Amino acid sequence: MIDYLRGQIQLCETDFIVIDVNGVGYRVFCANPYAYQLNKDADVVVFIHYHVREDAILLYGFTSREEQALFRRLLEVSGIGPRVALGVLSGGRPEMLISAIQREDITYLTRMPGIGKKTAQRMVLDLKDKLVSTGLNLGDAFPNDDSYEVTGISSFTGEAVVIRETKEALRALSFTDSEIERIWPAVKAKMNEEDSSDILIKKALQLLYKG
Repeated sequence: MIDYLRGQIQLCETDFIVIDVNGVGYRVFCANPYAYQLNKDADVVVFIHYHVREDAILLYGFTSREEQALFRRLLEVSGIGPRVALGVLSGGRPEMLISAIQREDITYLTRMPGIGKKTAQRMVLDLKDKLVSTGLNLGDAFPNDDSYEVTGISSFTGEAVVIRETKEALRALSFTDSEIERIWPAVKAKMNEEDSSDILIKKALQLLYKG
């Protein structure tokens, strides 16, 4: 059982990283691989979920113990496998996800990749009382005023989450804010409602590399 890996990032793709540990390269699937680009010249620690299938042994990686614990809780929900759980974590901050589950916010949860209404209801039923031990601070997950109730999902989910994740990933790849904002109108023009952050990153990179 592998609990964590410490080493240097050698490759970063849209859904996985390769981390070199003493000369051995481990492929690790992550919610936001581009975040690791910030430390590409230094050793990083990646917390691991070790998943064994009949046809493969797969590693899933996380930036914190809390995120690792949340991923494992998601796997306890019927209908959620590792890939879907990773997609859920890529859809927004973990503390926002936990807060939504505790508030039984089905609308928020169904905006996560791979989550339909029935699965969202199971998430609430199975996890509502089990997430305290994850250790995530929920104090600033949603605003204290009434803007959330007024706007439903508002700027804290959906398109805003995808845009925030995309811009963070581009910054992690060393693009400046001015470079990102320069191509952003063109990115939004190409953006579809169902686009994930991974798809939007690819569109943005195509424009950035064109100059």
